Amino acid sequence: MLKNIKNLLSSMLTVFKHLFKKPVTLEYPEKTKEIVEQFRGKPVVNNCIKCGTCMKVCPTGAISITENKFKIDLKKCMFCGNCAYYCPIQAIKMSHEYELATVDKSDLDLNYDISGGQNV
Repeated sequence: MLKNIKNLLSSMLTVFKHLFKKPVTLEYPEKTKEIVEQFRGKPVVNNCIKCGTCMKVCPTGAISITENKFKIDLKKCMFCGNCAYYCPIQAIKMSHEYELATVDKSDLDLNYDISGGQNV
């Protein structure tokens, strides 16, 4: 009986201790945390010269380049940033876009027209 009262008082003390502290969690999606500059989100391609370096350094094989198309398969991509880091002309950038959830899997295939850099 005495042990139960001790546990009750201990838990009430914990509650009162945290009652007036600032909350740790955010009310997502209404409030979001600021993204740091080094964050690696969705890759974006612009003005690619088709050198193939990004395909060679991609550990998951998520990148493929054909004559006019540059394709990144986000289902395979692990957002390591190797493609952007090793690109000789910085044609690939890692954006800060991170909300990539979708119902349609085909939305996770990024197809860029190499000449214009637009998502097709």
